[in-house]
Amino acid sequence: MAASWGAYIFISNLIPLYVLVMIAIRRYHRRLYVAYTTFWAVGGLLAMQVRFIGSNHVTSHELLAFNMVWLGLQAWEVLLWLRARTTQAQFSAAISTVLLTAVGLVFGGVVVLTAAGKMTPWTGRFWTLLNPTYAKKYIPIIASVSEHQPTTWATYIFDVHVLALAAPAGLYFCFKGMRDAQLFLLTFALTAIYFSGIMIRLMLVAAPAFVLLGSLAISSTLDTYATDLREATSSSGMAADAAALAEPSSTPQPVKKSKSKVASSKQLLGGVLPYRRDTAVVVLLLLLGGLISYSKHCKWVTSEAYSSPSIVLISGWGPHRVVLDDFREAYYWLRHNTAPDAKIMSWWDYGYQITSMANRTVIVDNNTWNNTHIATVGRAMASNEEDAYEIIKRLDVDYVLVIFGGLSGYSSDDINKFLWMVRISGGVFPAHIQEKNYLSGQGEYTIGANANPIMLDSIMYKMSFYDFGNIMTEHGKPTGYDRVRQMEIGRKEIDFKHLQEAFTSEHWIVRIFSVKDLANRAER
Repeated sequence: MAASWGAYIFISNLIPLYVLVMIAIRRYHRRLYVAYTTFWAVGGLLAMQVRFIGSNHVTSHELLAFNMVWLGLQAWEVLLWLRARTTQAQFSAAISTVLLTAVGLVFGGVVVLTAAGKMTPWTGRFWTLLNPTYAKKYIPIIASVSEHQPTTWATYIFDVHVLALAAPAGLYFCFKGMRDAQLFLLTFALTAIYFSGIMIRLMLVAAPAFVLLGSLAISSTLDTYATDLREATSSSGMAADAAALAEPSSTPQPVKKSKSKVASSKQLLGGVLPYRRDTAVVVLLLLLGGLISYSKHCKWVTSEAYSSPSIVLISGWGPHRVVLDDFREAYYWLRHNTAPDAKIMSWWDYGYQITSMANRTVIVDNNTWNNTHIATVGRAMASNEEDAYEIIKRLDVDYVLVIFGGLSGYSSDDINKFLWMVRISGGVFPAHIQEKNYLSGQGEYTIGANANPIMLDSIMYKMSFYDFGNIMTEHGKPTGYDRVRQMEIGRKEIDFKHLQEAFTSEHWIVRIFSVKDLANRAER
């Protein structure tokens, strides 16, 4: 996991959290010490073989708990060893000195290494998990990523289906058993589900927790009601046999309803509750229906929702299916109609796609570590053409690419992402870009007639809606009607001085503009 995804830090902190929980409830034992020490040594050595991680596995603040718990366990085992070999008075006198010295050395070492820059600080993603509002306030580029958005209830139902309902029951069975295994599952599930609610990308971590809790709940329920069904069926058979044996008696005898007779009757029937068999049948049928529905949902999700490549957009079903291949079409055009050394400026979301499919250099890509560089691109997109042209030439850009969904109805376009570009660039260039300047007088983000003039004059707006004012998108609507924002655009007459349209895909999803060269002095 460490070789493929940074979320290995979650697992690396989950195990020490479980150890601390076991210590807190006084379930610490030598097996726990051996298991954690082995995990720390083997897991740490393997993780350090990944070039991107290296020594950060030891010096990172994000893994401080992983390493500090290991040190704490070593110190505790040393104290237990000393206690077995010294008197009570000697041990009591030494323990406070040893503990204070060890804590002081560890704390002082961390402070010194941090001040010297030898320890990697906590990242913005880590702080966002602890404080969900942190990224939006201080690092908007993290908050702008769709994977970092909070998870909705609809996503939980779509991704885990009936397990979203079975998981709470699984928590109940964990609390009911409370063995070491159940305690670990509780620790894992509660932390994973909590953090998945903060970032949708952590659904990948929470999914195993849902599966384990759901399987525990479903298997326990199946076992309980299958047993009830067998016992109820068996008791009914015993009651029928008893009635058959009593029928041949021709002379009825008076029956005294004594307590012993009632007790023997209950014993004969096994203490069957009313409708026990019917209840068991209904519950088992409901579980069977839920499992069949879950199986069908999983097959559909894997074959349809999570199997289509992100560059191919598919809408509709069966004979009404429509395939929008604009991304591949645009990247193919870039590959065959631009110079091999051409530089493309777009928002960072499409950087890796352009690099791999169009084989062209991009200004920013999905490696979002350089916040200032991304903010510079955002500033260019949010500026008017004159100011943007200066930035574009400084970055040596040849083409500018934008994604537009006003014609096709594609909602994940750059106009919907534009406020994040403004926020990110405003955090680095507050003297030039401010979010309020892109909102209407009523404080709304709009592209209609009451949009802010600065918004209407930005090159993002002009490139997206260039020539769009002459297009009729829906019957009964005016020209220039944006199908995503559900309104008529506020500016239809758009022209450029330093940019010119080079390519627009079939459904207008990808629009590419070439950058004109600087005019000669004689032409100015």
